[in-house]
Amino acid sequence: MTQDQVLDSLKKIKFPGLTRDIVSFGLIKEIRIDGDNVHVHVTVAARDSEVPGKIEEEVAAAIHELPGVKEVQVHMTWTQPASAPQQPHSRPAPDSPVLEHVRVKIAVASGKGGVGKSTVAAGLALMLQDLGYTVGLADFDIYGPSVPTLFGINERPRVIDNMILPLDRSGLKLMSMGFLVEPETPMIWRGPMVHQAADQFLRDVAWGELDVLIVDLPPGTGDAQMTLSQRIQLDGAVIVSTPQDLALIDARKGVAMFQKLNVRILGIVENMASFKCPHCGEETHIFGYGGAAEEAVRLGCPLLARLPLVPQLVAAADAGDPMLAIETNPELNAAFRGMAESVAEQVGLTRVAAKG
Repeated sequence: MTQDQVLDSLKKIKFPGLTRDIVSFGLIKEIRIDGDNVHVHVTVAARDSEVPGKIEEEVAAAIHELPGVKEVQVHMTWTQPASAPQQPHSRPAPDSPVLEHVRVKIAVASGKGGVGKSTVAAGLALMLQDLGYTVGLADFDIYGPSVPTLFGINERPRVIDNMILPLDRSGLKLMSMGFLVEPETPMIWRGPMVHQAADQFLRDVAWGELDVLIVDLPPGTGDAQMTLSQRIQLDGAVIVSTPQDLALIDARKGVAMFQKLNVRILGIVENMASFKCPHCGEETHIFGYGGAAEEAVRLGCPLLARLPLVPQLVAAADAGDPMLAIETNPELNAAFRGMAESVAEQVGLTRVAAKG
């Protein structure tokens, strides 16, 4: 029996009333194994006096199920928050530094959902990594996190010294709310809860030294998006849209939001720009043509890429390996590489040594 086996058994225990497990919450402070006896130290902060007892019972029961365990001792430390309303983690002051060791922060945003924003964010992060930069991808899309599916990840991040360790995918650091909740759990959160979760991503994730952090923002232009953009102190934003007029209307709202916040627009990505029939090779513009390019001209910013609708990318993203399609499809590869190179140049990343 090992500490990892004990931790794995405790990951099945959810904090009462929530979907997140007690291990990812950082409640397990010590595990000591003495022959066939297991000692666990758990710390809980809760107003409800029944919560510690319930967790203690479930911890003891879960460990007792492990083979070879004869005795379990759970040492519970319970603290009760003051009666005055306060957040478990007080939000830092607006001017307090976050992501101090991240050189450049770039948002990938869209005015509406369903335009492929997360796939573009993942592709941009992967291609920047391919160019030789140290890259992280933060999935702030609280209501519809896509990174777990895009990268085929089902595990939970570890917590050490109250800091969440981002998951590593061949050197690309990843963090998503989808790593902390069950896949089928709907995220029915109000604004303050979203802000608290976002602040935890900023303060409590050990990103380490990064050249660039790609931030996948929630779609839309509401308070959550504006607050996140201000807190992260973005160096630039990439706007994703389809050529369709309906999508472009919302894309303009996204551009206006960033302009209001004095965040530089690095360019527009026209996603699902065309579809080429695999049988006859005929190209069809399913969602119209050229709308995003015209919008880029109107705004005076680059058209970063015109990405085709490629079934291989859809399949590869669903299978958890979007880079496979990008590497094997010359058109996609050229589009994502051009996008990454343009973004890197605009934010000054060309000053670091890139691969190749």
